[in-house]
Amino acid sequence: MSGASLLVRNADLYECVNATEQLASSTGNQTGQESWSEDASLSLGTLCTIYAAYATIISMGLLGNVILVKVFFKIKSMQTVPNIFITSLAFGDLLLLLTCVPVDAACYIVDTWLFGRTGCKLLSFIQRTSVGVSVFTLTVLSADRYKAIVKPLELHGADAVLKTCCKVACIWIISMLFAAPEAVSSDLYAFHVPEKNTSLETCAPYPVSERVLQEVHSLVCFLIFYILPLVIISIYYFLIAKTLFKSTSNMPAEEQGHARKQIESRKRVAKTVLVLVGLFAFCWLPNHILYLYRSFTYHTSIDTSAFHLAATIFSRALAFSNSCVNPFALYWLSKSFRQHFKKELLCCKAKKPARRPSITQNNTPSRAMSVTGSEISVTLLTDYSITKEEESV
Repeated sequence: MSGASLLVRNADLYECVNATEQLASSTGNQTGQESWSEDASLSLGTLCTIYAAYATIISMGLLGNVILVKVFFKIKSMQTVPNIFITSLAFGDLLLLLTCVPVDAACYIVDTWLFGRTGCKLLSFIQRTSVGVSVFTLTVLSADRYKAIVKPLELHGADAVLKTCCKVACIWIISMLFAAPEAVSSDLYAFHVPEKNTSLETCAPYPVSERVLQEVHSLVCFLIFYILPLVIISIYYFLIAKTLFKSTSNMPAEEQGHARKQIESRKRVAKTVLVLVGLFAFCWLPNHILYLYRSFTYHTSIDTSAFHLAATIFSRALAFSNSCVNPFALYWLSKSFRQHFKKELLCCKAKKPARRPSITQNNTPSRAMSVTGSEISVTLLTDYSITKEEESV
């Protein structure tokens, strides 16, 4: 089983199965061809390992993200501003897992595109959209956490959830707008390998002969979908740290008890978002580096070494794994999500028997009434505090 088709494709996971490169310059003699066959072959054991890793990524990703979405829609207390963004992130991850991963897995067995011209355009659009949703959601979520620290009272407005849903909708629309040009330009391109007297057909957003387009494409992807979002996120987190430091040092003694609890709660959510951002940056960096390397060095030769093949497989698997790690990161960081996750995982849907109301039970919902003039305000006191929005992630 040859790994040639994998090595000559671009490392850009947004297309998954991308344009094959010209081999004439690097395999013009018999020695080069023999080296290709020796270094780029995939043994049966290697293929089994690769598909076991892909199967694990898909199964764990589907399990974690489906439970995350189910918990959000099922548990009322989890339907908060940051959790709306995280649920949108889960939908983007599910989209990537159901489209990009299976398509990429096919390139380890066959050397040609299997899904037709329509599939080429549709999958390119879906995959670019899902990656855009992930990185743009993390960026907006970081801005939301900064706002929660600086102007916390604005988060408790009656229209906070509606505004957040509108932001999520805008993220998806913007991601689709970024994906539209690539869907239009993506097409099937034939590539002839003279040494083997065969032709390969691949899906790519540009012709295989357009070197300048390849360089521009890799740079634009790196800037828009990695560097710029991380720079913006870094700025927000610098401001968050600065604000929290000032709030702690300038806090009056009489307000330290309640204010510290709020600050710690917001710090905990900010830490959760920072972990998700860190996982994204770590998982996608090798793929971007490899794509840039190929775009700027494949003009005269193609790296067919076993090390490069291993780096390609590793970078792809690592990038895909980002779509399955977020729910488990939340499981580790959030006590409330961990409890709900366990219940859903064990299918413990049976509710506890209802207890009779007792005036000695301080955790039983009760109504507190206050009379002001002719107005009577009724407040439902529950186990959830006013800062539940900060604590439920």
